[in-house]
Amino acid sequence: MKKTLWSAAAALAVALTATACGGSGNTGTSPTDVNPKGQIKPHAISWLLSRPADGAVIKTMESLAGEYAKDHPGFKLNLITTPDRPSYIQKYETLAAANKLPELFDTDATPFAEKLAKQGRMIDADKLLRSLGVYDNYRPSALDYQRFDDGSLYMVPFEYGIEVFWYNKALLEKAGVKVPTSLDDFPAMCTALRKSGVTPIALDGQDQWPLERYMAYQPFRVAGPDYIKSLKTGKASFSDPAGQKAASWLSDLGESKCFEDGFSSVGYADAQALFTSGKAAVYGIGSWELGSLATDALDPAVRNDVDYFTLPTVSGSVTDPNEYVAPSGIGMAVNAKTFDPLVRDFLKFALSKYAAAYAATGALGPTTTPAPTIPSNATPIYSKAVADADKVGKRLAMPWDTQLDPTTNTTLQQQLTLLVQGQVTPEEFVSTMDKALDENAPKYFK
Repeated sequence: MKKTLWSAAAALAVALTATACGGSGNTGTSPTDVNPKGQIKPHAISWLLSRPADGAVIKTMESLAGEYAKDHPGFKLNLITTPDRPSYIQKYETLAAANKLPELFDTDATPFAEKLAKQGRMIDADKLLRSLGVYDNYRPSALDYQRFDDGSLYMVPFEYGIEVFWYNKALLEKAGVKVPTSLDDFPAMCTALRKSGVTPIALDGQDQWPLERYMAYQPFRVAGPDYIKSLKTGKASFSDPAGQKAASWLSDLGESKCFEDGFSSVGYADAQALFTSGKAAVYGIGSWELGSLATDALDPAVRNDVDYFTLPTVSGSVTDPNEYVAPSGIGMAVNAKTFDPLVRDFLKFALSKYAAAYAATGALGPTTTPAPTIPSNATPIYSKAVADADKVGKRLAMPWDTQLDPTTNTTLQQQLTLLVQGQVTPEEFVSTMDKALDENAPKYFK
């Protein structure tokens, strides 16, 4: 199986490189031609998605597409949904290599997506949103999350959130600990919580990205957002002070037994259940879980004890307390090859109405207005999260899984688990990661 996946990845890389060498790979509209001439001729278009089929984004866009179709007979929005992210990425990259992506497709601001943009295969979203008159409606941080390192914007956000640490006030009080004011307070907090008989931090270790978030925290505080930008291209290393501090801190988290026993095999739902059942004191997750954690859907036994804190700083932190992970989710790219007056007109219609329709669902949206409709069954924490989302600073902590080359990222995820489990030392971790970076980054980012 591993050999087959490696072969597929290698073939994909060759195909994408060949497209780059042979020209833009685009036989349609120029990426900057955001207002193509011609009649609006209704036809079916497709959107390659990586979102929950029953989520607010898809439901909202389905409704708007239906509304648009009433006045444009012959139009239809086909949704090609693959919620499982690894499977989606494989499908998306395979279609990209074959130059068969549909009119709209989901992508993070990854190195792979940046290559597509440089090949002229994606419409310039900055220019598109401005031409549609909606650019100024977006939260700057929601757009910034979608940008490549050079500041260019090729993806449109449809959601927004702040990542926080939910905690059980009663469990912290029982253990005699306070909300940490520094990341360096975590090991001691975990030790005290373990002694009190509860799991300190619930972690979805199975999906790997939650643990990878922890790797990003210390470097973001001590070196700022530019560290990962330099690291992924090999201009910085894991052996730099920021990387070493992260490795030592994660090792300390492991020694303090911060995460549940067997965390590497615990999935998303089970990790959340540990927290909502009162068996874990802290749970790091985003505001997209407000419906579960800040309404009467939460178990009454813990409901009044639940609160959250944002990413703590450290001594000498170069980033501010209100700067942390604030993702606007996977973005939507517009295929330059198939961009025509109909696609533009539909996007103009949908994006002009999306903000109000999405806010009505109670979800935090990528625009500054309107504010989400607070559910009638919400706890006070719901309004607190909505208010904090409006106070996010300019510098964002980017998820590393969207930044590193795929091979180095896979190695990192594997090594992080070993590091926290105590199977490798911080020194061994740093050495292994620098070797992976040296071997893979130059080839990927050439």
